[in-house]
Amino acid sequence: MTLQNKKIVLGITGGIAAYKCPEIVRRLKDHGADVRVVMTNGSKEFITPLTLQAVSGNPVSDSLLDPAAEASMGHIELAKWADLIIIAPATANTIAAINAGMANDLLTTICLATAAPIAIAPAMNQQMYHAPVTQQNIASLEQRGLHIWGPGSGEQACGDVGKGRMIEALDIVDRTVDFFSPKAPKFKLLITAGPTREAIDPVRYISNHSSGKMGYAIAKAAQAMGAQVTLVSGPVSLATPSNVNRIDVVSAKQMHQQTLAQAPTHDIFIACAAVADYRPSDVANQKIKKNDDDMTVTMVKNPDILADVAALTKARPFCVGFAAETQDVETYARGKLQRKKLDLIAANNVSVAGQGFNSDDNALTLYWNNGKLDLPLASKEMLAKQLVVEILKHYNKHA
Repeated sequence: MTLQNKKIVLGITGGIAAYKCPEIVRRLKDHGADVRVVMTNGSKEFITPLTLQAVSGNPVSDSLLDPAAEASMGHIELAKWADLIIIAPATANTIAAINAGMANDLLTTICLATAAPIAIAPAMNQQMYHAPVTQQNIASLEQRGLHIWGPGSGEQACGDVGKGRMIEALDIVDRTVDFFSPKAPKFKLLITAGPTREAIDPVRYISNHSSGKMGYAIAKAAQAMGAQVTLVSGPVSLATPSNVNRIDVVSAKQMHQQTLAQAPTHDIFIACAAVADYRPSDVANQKIKKNDDDMTVTMVKNPDILADVAALTKARPFCVGFAAETQDVETYARGKLQRKKLDLIAANNVSVAGQGFNSDDNALTLYWNNGKLDLPLASKEMLAKQLVVEILKHYNKHA
C-alpha cells in the first residue's frame, strides 16, 4: 500500500486516451490511494462519469457551477484536499489553458486554486504536440514546477505515427508511486520562521505579529520539490509540514545559535523569521510589580542572524533575506541586500491590508544586484511555490 492515505485528484480531458483512466484509478486504489475524478465536458464524449464513479468509489465532479457542490465551494475544497493532481489525458487545449492561468471549467479552476503539485500527461496528435506554441506551453509549465509525464511515441488513433500518445496507465501509476517515494534530496534548505520572544520577566515578553505562515508555506513547498528542509521556528500555532525537520526556539539568541550551527550543512538559507532587533538587557527573576506610572526597559541589540550566515567564509549557503516594510520598500530592501551581502531578498509591504503578518495571502518583490521580479498577491502557499522556483533559478546560476 505504497500510496496509503494519499489523496489524488485525477483530471480527465477530452482525448481518446480517456479510455485508459478506469485502469489508472483502479491501480492507484490498489496502492492505497483515495482518488477523486474531475472530468471536463469533452472527456464525457469518450467515457462516462458513471464508469469512473464505479471504479473510484467516489462521486465524479464535472461542473464548476454545480449548486450542490458549490454550496461548500467544491472546487476550492478539492484544490485543498489533493496531495497530487494528475491530468491524464491532458489535451493541448487544457495545457494551454493552465499555462494561461484560465479558470473556465472545474478542472482548470482547481489547478489555479491548488497548492498541491500537478502532473500532466500530454495526449494529442503528433503535429499538435510539436507545434511551437504547444512546446512553449509545456516548457513554461515545467519551468513553473509542474511535472510533465510523457508523452510516448507510436501509432495514434488518427493514423499518424509519432510523439504525442499518452503514456500507459501503469506507467502513470508507477510515476505516482515514485513521486511519493523517499528520495535523496535535490538540495538542502534551512529556513527560519515565525516571531521571537524576548523576555522582560517570567510572564512578560516583547514580540511581533508574525504568524509564521509564510515560512511554513515555503518549507512545505521546498519539501514537495525535493528538498531536505530544516525549519528553525519561533513560537507559532502551526503544524509541522510533512517530512520537515523542525527545531523550536523562543528567543533571537536561541534562533541565532541553532541557525549558525545548521547553516554550513545546507545549500540555501532563507531568513523568513521576524526576529526581534532588540532584547531587554536585564530579565527580572520575578514578575515586575505595577508600582509606578512609568516603567523603563533598557534594550540591547540582538545578533544579526542573516548577516552572520552571509558572512560565513566556509560552507556559506546561498542567502535569501526577507524585508517586511511599511514604506519605501525598494529602497530599504536594496539597502539590506547590499549591507548584509545577500544573494537575493524578498520584500513585502506589510502596511497593505490583506497581506503580510497574520494574513493567508501575501505579495512579494524579489530583488538581486541587477534585477527585480514582482510576485503578485496570492495565497501564501501558492506564493511559496513561486518563490522556491525563483530561488532555485538564482541558486543554480550561482552554483
